[in-house]
Amino acid sequence: MRPENSNHSQLFLPFPSSPTGPVAPVWHTITLIAGIVLLSFAGAEQVSGAHAVVNRLQTYGLTAATDLCMLAWIYFGLRLRKVPFRTLLGSVPGNFRSLATDVGVAILFWIGALFVLANIAFFWTIIEAVIHHRGFPLPGKPIAPDPSQQQTLHTLTQLAPTNAHEVAAWICLCIIAGIAEEVAFRGYLYRQITAWARGAVAVGVIVSSLFFGAAHGYQGARNMVLLSVFGSLFCLLALFRRSLRPGIFAHAWHDLFAGLVLAFFNSHHVL
Repeated sequence: MRPENSNHSQLFLPFPSSPTGPVAPVWHTITLIAGIVLLSFAGAEQVSGAHAVVNRLQTYGLTAATDLCMLAWIYFGLRLRKVPFRTLLGSVPGNFRSLATDVGVAILFWIGALFVLANIAFFWTIIEAVIHHRGFPLPGKPIAPDPSQQQTLHTLTQLAPTNAHEVAAWICLCIIAGIAEEVAFRGYLYRQITAWARGAVAVGVIVSSLFFGAAHGYQGARNMVLLSVFGSLFCLLALFRRSLRPGIFAHAWHDLFAGLVLAFFNSHHVL
């Protein structure tokens, strides 16, 4: 019976070749979490207000530098436990077939995840409209806009690139953020929390995803909840593929696509 239980539990580990214990000291993880929360609040304060002015290139550069510092801090924590950084990435074969498979999986995952999030957002909007007596939505009758959502949309539009230089910087930022956030939340934090929970994968998925949502304070409370759900889907993708690579592809592509779509709508005065 013991070998069967051991093999069964391995099916739910994203990276079976990696050590199953904590990958860094407790104080190191607490420091990282505190930094993520503080930066989230600082970002929310910086872009809050209807007349907030955002220097895009400066914001992109500061965000990229912060993500790189987060990667460096994680690398330092792994070194303290003599854990190779590569173990957080999982299985990343270098052959073209494996790479193409991960790209295909990332695309399918992204489409499916957007469908899930869109449905959650739709029903959330309906429930909010009923609770706040804005009227139950009927065919042909638009739902009254939520002021908090209008503010979030304004914030995201302010961050979207507006010219060629900003688009180039945005692309670089999306690549860095895709790598850094997947390593931090689906690699490091998931592994740490799962180890602290004595192998309870569900705890690792839920808690790391909640921190992922909390890291995006500038997007407002509703989007933080939706991003927590998004983070849990990324965790499931890592568990399914036993690798962070498809998640990195999907994450970077999602940020890039969202920014460019907002930029397009803004330039055509749709928003």
